[in-house]
Amino acid sequence: MNPASSAPEQHDGLNAPFSTGAARPAFAVPQGACDCHMHLFDNAWPYVGPGVLTHPDATPQDYRALQRRLGLSRNVVVQPSSYGLDHRVLVAGLKALGGSARGVAVIDPTTTPAQLRELEEAGVVGVRFNLVQAGATHERMLEAVAALIRPLGWHVQIHAQARTLVDLADRLARLPVPVVIDHYAHLDTDPELRPAIEALLIRLLSTGRIWLKLSAPYIASPHSADFEELGACVQRLAARFVDRLVWGTDWPHVTEGARKPDDGALLELLSQWFSAEERHRILVENPRALYGFGM
Repeated sequence: MNPASSAPEQHDGLNAPFSTGAARPAFAVPQGACDCHMHLFDNAWPYVGPGVLTHPDATPQDYRALQRRLGLSRNVVVQPSSYGLDHRVLVAGLKALGGSARGVAVIDPTTTPAQLRELEEAGVVGVRFNLVQAGATHERMLEAVAALIRPLGWHVQIHAQARTLVDLADRLARLPVPVVIDHYAHLDTDPELRPAIEALLIRLLSTGRIWLKLSAPYIASPHSADFEELGACVQRLAARFVDRLVWGTDWPHVTEGARKPDDGALLELLSQWFSAEERHRILVENPRALYGFGM
């Protein structure tokens, strides 16, 4: 079964907006499991400009339905590039979700200390560079933004095509803050480049300051029916760096239009690829360390 194209299903009233299917995961999701990558949308607030990704309202209440279905208790709200530097949706969402949520913002070198304090008080613990979709950031800002957030103990999260990651690798390794690489580092978007990206990830993860986010396999491996090559790569990485891996849904799957994936099936990939102990590290212990959740 392709998790990104399974048919809608009704089961025990567990269906959630913008997610196909309704079945619970077949494995026991551990207490404190965290979805480290999801977004909120509120069309009462303007997008940053033409050409950005848009989406119907995706509210904290909508997301709670998905959490109940999957058995998740923590989450990280990632600012969509669509809103640029306007964090009103992010801050309101973090307030609604409470202490079980953390945030990842989008800033540039002009962001003031007062604005950073406001974001920190709301629960923000990192900043994102989206170098794939249109937005407010570009790679020339990396070092300046890292210098701004270093006193706060935040991390840089980066979404980039595989070839861009190759070009940026040395700079990412030198940043004075932790770095989180989105969406499996686009491991399987270009089969010819896959060995180079895997070797690059081994080098970066071995620094102990860089993390890989297992989110949106349909982005990282768009031509695969079962994500077999992607799974083989991350299993090899987990054998050495399981403490550097976190997982996320990418809900509400804005890149997928009306054809939403089955989040239960995407979570089930973890049971195919990892042991129960490894899943606990990826879903509970690693997010706790990276995002500052309590016990």
